[in-house]
Amino acid sequence: MSNPYFDRVISPMNEASSALHSPSTPSTPTAPGATRSNALQNRITSVLSASYADLEIRDALSILDERKLQNTAEARRNLRLDVQEELIQCNGEIVQDFGKVAEQLKRIGTAIANLNASCVEMRKHVAASSRETGPMLEEAKSILADRRQVETKQQLLEAFNKHFVVSDADLATLTSTAEPVNDDFFKIMTRVKKIHEDSQVLLGSENERLGLEILEQSSRRLNAAFQKLYRWVQREFKSLDMENPQISSAIRRALRVLAERPTLFQNCLDFFADARENSLSNNFYSALTGAPVDADHPVLGKAIELSAHDPLRYVSDMLAWAHSATVSEREALEVLFISEGDEIAKSIQAGIESEPWARSDGEGAVPPFDGRKALNELVNRDLDGVFRQLKQRTEQVVQSHEDATLAYKISNLITFYASIFTDLLGDGSSLLDILRPLSDTALRSFRSIMRDHVAKLQTDFAISTEDLAPPDFLIDALETLKVLIKSYDTSVGNTSRVERIQGFQPILQEALDPFLAGCQNITTRLRKPNSHIFALNCLLATKEVLGLYSFADQSEALQPKLEVHEQELTQAMHNWFLHESGLQQLVENVTSVNDLSSSYKDPRQIVGIAQQLDSFLPTATEDARAFLAQLENKSLARRIIEEAAESFCDDFLNIETLVVQADELRMKQVNGDVEDEVWLREIFPRTEDEIRVLLS
Repeated sequence: MSNPYFDRVISPMNEASSALHSPSTPSTPTAPGATRSNALQNRITSVLSASYADLEIRDALSILDERKLQNTAEARRNLRLDVQEELIQCNGEIVQDFGKVAEQLKRIGTAIANLNASCVEMRKHVAASSRETGPMLEEAKSILADRRQVETKQQLLEAFNKHFVVSDADLATLTSTAEPVNDDFFKIMTRVKKIHEDSQVLLGSENERLGLEILEQSSRRLNAAFQKLYRWVQREFKSLDMENPQISSAIRRALRVLAERPTLFQNCLDFFADARENSLSNNFYSALTGAPVDADHPVLGKAIELSAHDPLRYVSDMLAWAHSATVSEREALEVLFISEGDEIAKSIQAGIESEPWARSDGEGAVPPFDGRKALNELVNRDLDGVFRQLKQRTEQVVQSHEDATLAYKISNLITFYASIFTDLLGDGSSLLDILRPLSDTALRSFRSIMRDHVAKLQTDFAISTEDLAPPDFLIDALETLKVLIKSYDTSVGNTSRVERIQGFQPILQEALDPFLAGCQNITTRLRKPNSHIFALNCLLATKEVLGLYSFADQSEALQPKLEVHEQELTQAMHNWFLHESGLQQLVENVTSVNDLSSSYKDPRQIVGIAQQLDSFLPTATEDARAFLAQLENKSLARRIIEEAAESFCDDFLNIETLVVQADELRMKQVNGDVEDEVWLREIFPRTEDEIRVLLS
């Protein structure tokens, strides 16, 4: 074998060496110097033109470098032979190796043929075995499938029995009245409810008959359980301490579960309400009379009928007892309807869905359960008997006492407690339907008594007092009005001023207006100025009493009347000043200077008036006070005297001015002859300043 690679590598080197060491002989003879020069030039050109980028040349150079050959003539001559010898040796080794491989391949072929023969024989045996065991395998497969099916059915049966079947012991706990109602009862009942719900799923499957049987069976068991629970709750209510009606957790849980049957739940509440009403009515009667209901519950404290020293205290104690009982009853029942309100509401809704025939209307719309409303309704029913007794006894008190003040106080007291019960039980409480008419009854009694009293005083309305002071009937009416105002102020509570004023107006119409009308009747029968003094005394006394409370203040209505009487009395005082001083004749008759001309001929009238004025002035103020001595308001009397005196001074100033002007005119008429003349200023010497000083 020859190696072309080595041929390609070595041949150029041989050619190059031959070119270096065996230069060609020129065909034509040349000069020796020229020949050597051309050969050297050719070799240089050949070396320079060789491309060392060729891969074969570079590989050849690398091999030569690895052999570390010396660049000698012998090495260059033997290089090709050495390479070919190595190549021949390598090819021989390769041929030997491939011979060994061929022998091994022959042995492998023989082994494969033997294996193929064995496989064919084994296939024959396997096919025969398969034909013999096939029926047995099919039968075993069928048996295994049946076994798995049986195991599945067994698991289903166990699960069904575990979920849908209730043991006899559990049934006895659930339905037997001999067994107690405890946690086990509620657990079993919850399980039966679950069975009842899940049985409805079976109705939609192929086991419809089984579902119907389980549904019917679970319904019977649930009904029996609810009946047992219903009877147990009634027994517990009977044994419940009515003096301390704290509902235990077991009863609360039973009621919460029983709410799923709204009819039974309502029957239990009715039973409880009747029992509580009877108990509270007996307790109220015991509190009134002091007689205990039984030996186990003695009455604490004195009886209300014995400790109440007046009718108002008696009614107040009864209302206070009713309020205390209401608060206690509400607190005792609040645990059931407030803390358990959501649970009861859910149970009632579920019960309504399960009892469609129990719905209140045909459309099936049922309002949601309100725990606070149910609590208030139950408290109303519990205390209904107490409030009926309270109403009866309060009406007896009002009817047996002909006292308007007492009737009004009772009405206000009931109104006050009605506002408290409104905050406690709501505005729709049935107890308020008892209290509010009772308050109206007391108020009607007050009005009737007041009208009868006014009718009896008709004769007194025509008789005045000698000292012009407010009559006794008005004083008594004002004293009564003070009591009524105070009672009203303590009963109205937190209301606005406008509401308080409006609420008290009917009382003023009954307790004050008739008496003021009587005073007005007396005023019309008196002469002036006594009528004005009497009217002012009555109106001022009334204003003083009404001014004690803002809601009763009638200043706006009374002030115009007071001003009219004050003006009239001031005018009467002014007329008194003129009459007592003698100036009235001058004021009425002298309006100009000409009216005084006759006084110069006969000055006796002016002299008499001047003398009367001089005698009047020293005691004028004291006499004026005596004139208004019957006016009880001294500050008003002083103001009236001052205003009347001011008007009197103005009148005197006018007269004084006319007198001075008349003298001046007279002096002009006599032309200075004044010796025998009478001058008005001399016989009427008082000045306006002197009058003011004397009347101050």
